Amino acid sequence: MTLVSQLFAVFLGSVTMFMSLTTQAAQSESIVLGMGCFWGAEKRMSEIVGVLDVESGYAGGDAVKAGYYDVLGLEKELKKGQVTQRNHAEVIKVTFDPQKVTLKTVLIKFWESHDPTQGDRQGNDRGTNYRSVIYYNNEAQKAVAFETRDAYQQALTQAKRGTITTEIALLRNYNSAEDYHQDYLKKNPNGYCGLGGTGVAYPGELAKTPAPLLDAAKLSFDRQLIVFEAEDCAFCKQFHAEVLDGWKATTPIVMTLNTNPPKDWMLEKTLFATPTIVLFEKGKEVSRFTGYNGDKDRFWKWLGFQLLTPEQQKIAFEQGTERPFTGSHLDEKRPGVFVDPITGAPLFRSDTKFNSGTGWPSFFNPIEGSIVLVEDNAHGMKRVEVRSASSGIHLGHVFDDGPKPSGKRYCINGNVLKFVPDVP
Repeated sequence: MTLVSQLFAVFLGSVTMFMSLTTQAAQSESIVLGMGCFWGAEKRMSEIVGVLDVESGYAGGDAVKAGYYDVLGLEKELKKGQVTQRNHAEVIKVTFDPQKVTLKTVLIKFWESHDPTQGDRQGNDRGTNYRSVIYYNNEAQKAVAFETRDAYQQALTQAKRGTITTEIALLRNYNSAEDYHQDYLKKNPNGYCGLGGTGVAYPGELAKTPAPLLDAAKLSFDRQLIVFEAEDCAFCKQFHAEVLDGWKATTPIVMTLNTNPPKDWMLEKTLFATPTIVLFEKGKEVSRFTGYNGDKDRFWKWLGFQLLTPEQQKIAFEQGTERPFTGSHLDEKRPGVFVDPITGAPLFRSDTKFNSGTGWPSFFNPIEGSIVLVEDNAHGMKRVEVRSASSGIHLGHVFDDGPKPSGKRYCINGNVLKFVPDVP
């Protein structure tokens, strides 16, 4: 092929691509929707077959131009009663091919993917900027918006849910959001997936059977962990693989796809993301861990602060040291295993324990894979720190003055060990 032929081929390809994009743009239609935080809304609406693009933005306010911090700043002033100006809502502009998907289908997904009855909030996000909105471009879109709203309200009323508060109005003052907000959950996965809307199906749509409530009678009333999950949640699967599948902790844990607690148990606030791990005591929430993205140490640290005493926390998380001859298990000689107090993972067997005379439980060998050694130059000394491989907590230090066969002395704080005797 000659150079002229190659250049012509490139030119022809560029023209073809331009014509294709032009044709696609001419056939497409767009509508602007607000469902609370635009990150999750963008992700949900982009899943619709026939949707060509979803862009995060701001719309519906009085200001012609506005960005993220303009919206947040105005919202603060509104809450203080300093201004009366209408603020923008966080929105998404959904561009779709009407030959592949109808506006009605897009709006059905919109109604089912959030709670349109909450007024100026969505989940834990509160403010007029998080209001539910449909901003149409023409009378035809307006008609479909009101038609689907009325139909969904009937379904909500039948399910004994509230009244729709969604603002439906002609689009005005649309502003595209900053680049870092576009495709945010793809570029910056933050460890959680949205929980969805009311659970009420649009009339005529196939409703999923809600997951059953957990049976409180089968749970530990004194202390119970519950993992609230969602279907098709990659972060939930990651949490299972990295934490749950190897669960050895004595704190009981169960999973559920229902976003409600067991009957007569109480959540402190609405769940807004998955996975959310909630610690209940006496049937009431005492703490929660929202989101997971491979941050296993952060999860165990959160749980540790719920389970450990202040003295244990100082050792585990601040590299503290108990005073000699004051810790637990110094004289423990029964057959058994010493485990991590948070994860329950085995650390040392009792047959590797010896009396070092130092005032701390000492061992000449750990269980294989149970610990991590880290260089420690604190306090003007060169030492080797011993950490739990499962939770990352500080256990003590290792020295080269132990007995055979290893010649090592793993000097461990007894207060961050839990002893489990062998079963006879």
